[in-house]
Amino acid sequence: MKKILFAASECVPFIKTGGLADVVGTLPRYIDKEKFDVRVIIPNYLAIPEVYKQKMIPKTHFYMDLAWRNQYVGIMEMEYEGIIFYFIDNEFYFTGVKPYGNIYEDIEKFAFFCKATLSCLQAVDFQPDIIHCHDWQTGLIPVFLHDEFINNPFYRNIKTIITIHNLKFQGVWDKKTIKDITGLPENYFSMDKLEAYGDANYLKGGIVFSDFITTVSDSYAEEIKMPFYGEGLDGLLRARSNSLIGIVNGIDYEEYNPFTDSLIFKNYNPINFRKEKVKNKRALQAELGLDEKDNVFMIGIVSRLTDQKGLDLIDYMMEEICAEDTQLVVLGTGEEKYENLFRHFAWKYEKRVSANIFYSDERSHKIYAASDAFLMPSLFEPCGLSQLISLRYGTVPIVRETGGLRDTVMPYDEYNSLGTGFRFKNYNAHEMLDTIRYAKNVFYNKKREWNKLIDRGMNQNFSWGNSANKYEKLYNNL
Repeated sequence: MKKILFAASECVPFIKTGGLADVVGTLPRYIDKEKFDVRVIIPNYLAIPEVYKQKMIPKTHFYMDLAWRNQYVGIMEMEYEGIIFYFIDNEFYFTGVKPYGNIYEDIEKFAFFCKATLSCLQAVDFQPDIIHCHDWQTGLIPVFLHDEFINNPFYRNIKTIITIHNLKFQGVWDKKTIKDITGLPENYFSMDKLEAYGDANYLKGGIVFSDFITTVSDSYAEEIKMPFYGEGLDGLLRARSNSLIGIVNGIDYEEYNPFTDSLIFKNYNPINFRKEKVKNKRALQAELGLDEKDNVFMIGIVSRLTDQKGLDLIDYMMEEICAEDTQLVVLGTGEEKYENLFRHFAWKYEKRVSANIFYSDERSHKIYAASDAFLMPSLFEPCGLSQLISLRYGTVPIVRETGGLRDTVMPYDEYNSLGTGFRFKNYNAHEMLDTIRYAKNVFYNKKREWNKLIDRGMNQNFSWGNSANKYEKLYNNL
């Protein structure tokens, strides 16, 4: 049986800021338990809810050198839904109301986490064949493994994989500070290792020293080899392209199931959606104070409100998007200018636009179920989960052709009656608006075609089972 350790900075249900937590918390459950012993290690943040804290069992503790510092490492353990989780405990590093704060603090915090992860393996008597690292916060694990742990027989045969969830975040700080924090020798801070553009870069270290690199969709794996998407690391990723693949994320088909979802107004399935789905729209319109009309085109947006998500395109076309035959329901938080943009239009068109500038899991499920279309005009999108959820709920995605959006939404072909959504290619506000209008035309004038789009979308399979099979293959090949 192969032993796999997932190392990450966040994980559902314990702590979450984004899609990374969903992957780390959900993927291990879908990997074949007969062939793989998969465990997960994350920091024991103060912010983890008390209900989970009470179930953690203290395993052991010790002191560890981090350069010139001598730091306490506590290890808590807990079994949750059949998976063993370890939590690295240190009150100095992991207090605070959220997992990330100032980058200069995070740099030291995650250097500690990486070294503590390796140091604790002997203490808990778990010798993984593979450590599967996620994002820059775990980028030093492969580096430390090649440095001071290399001569310890316990660690000699451990392989590493690093998964890039979003290349934009790399863990960059000045070389002198990182040398002081990590205690790594001078030769690790050269161009072919941790150094990047004069600074030191945790993610680069992970990419250089890992045995294999994955990212969260096939298209994103290709895109990041190009300067536009490569965030300064495209050259390195081209050099390592033989060890780089994309495996598209999945979603939890039990949590996101319109037939059994207790958070939505009215359950429905691929057979009865024509009659039942619209009841969710009526109820959401009533709840949000919008005009209660079945035949109005409702667009949903559930997103971080940032430039990456294409919000500047929406900003440019907002007046045209809020046409009289359209309703827009937005849920999310982010940059102030976008929060205020949606608030303004919700005030201006109170019966057509609803701005929910907060995050609510329940409200998100209701929007996925009630909307006719779901808008995601991202500048870049490593994988994206919202379009997968919207397909599952029979809400037709309108997306820009990038990363995981390109891999998971098949464009509508009116001549052969194919496709699951609408796509546009260039990062251009007018092209986005044309695509919205094209989708609206099908919705209003070709109802049968629209229902076939929904039908095909709801019958797609983006459950974690598919992704898990690909990861199993990768683990075996390594």
